[in-house]
Amino acid sequence: MNVVATAGPLTPKDFASDQEVRWCPGCGDYAILKSMQKALAEVGATRENTVFISGIGCAARFPYYMSTFGFHTIHGRAPAIATGAKLANSDLDVWVITGDGDALSIGGNHFLHVLRRNVDVQILLFNNEIYGLTKGQYSPTSRLGTRSPSTPMGSLEHPLSPAAFALGAGARFVARSIDTLRHHLPVMFTRAHGNQGASFVEILQNCVVYNDGVYEAFTERDVAEDGQVHVEHGQPLLFGKERTRGLRVKPGAFELEAVNVGGKGVAEADVLVHDETNKALASMLAALEPPMPVALGVLYCDPAPSYEEGVMAQIDEARAAAPDPDINAILRGGYTWTVSAHSGD
Repeated sequence: MNVVATAGPLTPKDFASDQEVRWCPGCGDYAILKSMQKALAEVGATRENTVFISGIGCAARFPYYMSTFGFHTIHGRAPAIATGAKLANSDLDVWVITGDGDALSIGGNHFLHVLRRNVDVQILLFNNEIYGLTKGQYSPTSRLGTRSPSTPMGSLEHPLSPAAFALGAGARFVARSIDTLRHHLPVMFTRAHGNQGASFVEILQNCVVYNDGVYEAFTERDVAEDGQVHVEHGQPLLFGKERTRGLRVKPGAFELEAVNVGGKGVAEADVLVHDETNKALASMLAALEPPMPVALGVLYCDPAPSYEEGVMAQIDEARAAAPDPDINAILRGGYTWTVSAHSGD
């Protein structure tokens, strides 16, 4: 793709490539793409300094539709390629696009290590709880009992929570949104972009062909207000149409419970206030599922020095110690052996 630098502020349209966008009609990926283009324009990104790296799957077509640099790599290995790109040029703005099958099955190992190393990349995981590109097999996030071509009698495996996995791997930024939240998604992308280090955003995305309606218990218009709790740092964890429902720690147990504010002696002061630097709270929020409200927003944000900062510091230290190295001496230094021929062997 020919990426040309553009003078002046860019608009969302400036980040759209000339390629025909081809996902299934009604796929949530269209909304995610538009949200990304909007977010890049808002943060003042440049096309020549931005790169999207994907693996394999429906989501992996993303780089083709962005007027930036990009790589469509191999299954599950996008985090490894992204790490290399960031180390080669730490000034690059690197985004990883992946899916639940790509990142959490064959790519689980690479996904884990890019998070624990805290490489300064933004990782967007499109979670539709199914393998869409390969025609609807169950994935690591598919629910118990999911019937698919690979589990015709129902899946026997308990699903993996991407947000919980990220927290367990040591991620310093974990957020969650939904493909249809066109105002919420760009905010999550902007927050991820502003974080120094690995930023992980799980996007609950509907697959209209193979897993349609998997999130309807908390995304349908008539249930969304009671089925979602939008978390914001320093704000009480309130939800519901009138915001008269809240989350608190259940008395006598280390778990969250939903309560009616103003009922049975429960005041708003009893409702938890979200602290995005509290990892224990983030873990509890990540675990919420219906009939409890699903937590959306920045669950955890506690920045730390990025991996490439440490690598570059070591390189500078090595160069300072040996400003004019003798490559020939280095190659022959340390433990070396001379192999000689012996007659009769």
